[in-house]
Parts: sequence; structure tokens; C-alpha cells
Amino acid sequence: MNDPLLNVVLLHPQIPNNTGNVGRTVAVTGCRLHIIHPIAFDMSEKARRRAGLDYWHLVDCREHASWQAYLDTERPTRVWLYTTGSAQPHWKADFQRGDHLLFGSETAGAPPEVHEWITRTQGADHRLALPMRQHPDCRSLNLATAVACGVYEGVRQVMVRGGMDSLPEVGNP
Repeated sequence: MNDPLLNVVLLHPQIPNNTGNVGRTVAVTGCRLHIIHPIAFDMSEKARRRAGLDYWHLVDCREHASWQAYLDTERPTRVWLYTTGSAQPHWKADFQRGDHLLFGSETAGAPPEVHEWITRTQGADHRLALPMRQHPDCRSLNLATAVACGVYEGVRQVMVRGGMDSLPEVGNP
């Protein structure tokens, strides 16, 4: 496939429906999906068919055995971590084509070593949040919702910079 508009990285996803919804988002926006194991569900073709993911053939998906395997294989130069542990709103990020948008698992977020890697290699400003009101019952957004918010802000910025009025057609960079 062509170089993606953006890369969406799911670190240890737990809920197959969220991953399916994220897959739909990346398929319609020309992004690439990276899934970092371990994950809490079956990704076989049979399991995807059973879950009704009949569009999965449109998803540019790469699976990685671990965080380190992802880093070694992809060698990402620009990674943005979405986390409830940041106060920086994601619209302050300077997204560029090919950036990696990283999301932790639904139940635990990203582990401390990933936060440390982001801060050490990318800078603390690469830890982003989707602003939410403070309330004890409002911990976070659904993973698929957070990914859609992040992807579309990134797409908006890339399109504005590139003078694009629409996303490229399939097969066109």
C-alpha cells in the first residue's frame, strides 16, 4: 500500500469492537493501523468474519509482537501519545503526514515505560489529551472515539498544509 496519511498505533487493545471501529476509521481516512501484542482477542480471519468485519480487507494493518518489535520494525520518528495523563490539548500538536498516533489499552492506558520513551525521545509535548471536564465518573473516552478525534485532527492539519479539499482516492498518494 502507499505511504499512509497517518499511522494509528493500538498498544495492547482489549475490546475487539473498538479495534473494529478503529479499523473502519483508518480505512476511510487512508491511515495505517498498527496493533501491538499482546491483545485480548483473536485476530484470525475466521474471528474477523464472525465479528462482521467484512471491510477488514480495506484496512492497512500491521501487527507487532511487542512494543520493542514495533519500534524496531517501524522506526517511527514522530510519535504522539494520547493519554489522560497530559494537560496538553491535541490541537496544539503539529501533526505531519506519516506521524504515529499512539493509544494505550482500554483498561490500563500506556505503561510507564512508554510514557518515559515518549518524553525521552519525542519530548513531553508529544503527550496529548482530549480535553474533558473533571468529574469522578468521567475517566476517559471510548478508545474508538478517542482515535477518531485524534485521526481527524491529524487529517485536518495534513489536508490544510497540503492544500487538499478531500482525501486522496484509494491508490493515489
